[in-house]
Amino acid sequence: MAKDYYETLGVGRDASADEIKSAYRKLAKKYHPDMNKGDEGAAQKFKEVNEAYQVLSDDQKRQQYDTFGTADGAGGFGGQGGFGGFEGFGGFGDIFDNIFGGGMRSRPANGPQRGSDIRVNMRLSFEDAAQGIKHDISITRLEACDECGGTGAAPGTERRTCPTCNGTGQERVQQQTMFGSFVNVQPCRTCGGEGTIVDTPCEKCKGKGTVQRQRTISVNIPAGIDNGQVLTMRGEGNVGKRGGPAGDLQIVISVKPHKLFERLGNDLYLDMDITMMQAALGDEVEVPTLDGKVRYKIEAGTQPGTVFRLKNKGIKYLNSSRMGDLYVRANVQIPKKLNERQKKILRDFEDKIRSKDKETTFSKPNDAF
Repeated sequence: MAKDYYETLGVGRDASADEIKSAYRKLAKKYHPDMNKGDEGAAQKFKEVNEAYQVLSDDQKRQQYDTFGTADGAGGFGGQGGFGGFEGFGGFGDIFDNIFGGGMRSRPANGPQRGSDIRVNMRLSFEDAAQGIKHDISITRLEACDECGGTGAAPGTERRTCPTCNGTGQERVQQQTMFGSFVNVQPCRTCGGEGTIVDTPCEKCKGKGTVQRQRTISVNIPAGIDNGQVLTMRGEGNVGKRGGPAGDLQIVISVKPHKLFERLGNDLYLDMDITMMQAALGDEVEVPTLDGKVRYKIEAGTQPGTVFRLKNKGIKYLNSSRMGDLYVRANVQIPKKLNERQKKILRDFEDKIRSKDKETTFSKPNDAF
């Protein structure tokens, strides 16, 4: 990486936008040429600080810089007035304006612009999320006007170059400050930064070039999707401007809880009641799963709270053939109401157990002492 913009501003790579802005303001004041007249080193530092801030203050440029080590537009200050006298300061006028108030203005661009994303919520049943489903959703999005082809101009007419900015989408406004005269670059007030204007607007879209339409989108929900995960459908968002690509459709998944199962990752957990006799003597029971009931043999002497596992009876891993497991916890049910005959049987059984335990404990005379 040729330049480390984070090092230039003296912040970490995980710095927040506010931390980056604060560091920039301090350094811009420190190295501003008006406060360091004749100091070429300070002038160069000031240029580097502004270059770093131009990239790190823009989320899209920052992401590209973090990924590829470079960003479009980085260092592009020479074409807007260079670094001569303050009258021709060009691109730095808005920067200095930000130091002393007024807020940083991003450089307008009248080139292709990506459309915005659309974010919707989708609520699924537990079974649909686990097994996958094809689902239709209805959205309202911006699309190019079919009457004017997205130009905003009435059929038979065309957009023309803005006379104020000559098609650049920008205008330069001179400002006087206590430090001298500065030129601030801002979106053209005549065309709103578009670079072109419409004399005869399209009646259908009122000159906007876009209209709202309701669309039904078919979504394939993959098996194993979980609560809070987001599905992204590329190009299904709002239309872009000036030939830019459309945004994305982002679907946030919400899963209803199940009345029997609890999900943890790709495993399922289930509490199942068994009788005291089943726990003591063992039995073959039916265990519910998402695929239906299966037979499982409970061993004799199963204790309350014992957990047994059914392999591959959980949730499918996304984009994989792997399956999670089902964990079943045995809840031994103690009868609350017994008739006299049942109570007698249990007492006799308890007496036999205690008698047997005593015989085992005192099998040798010395053991009793």
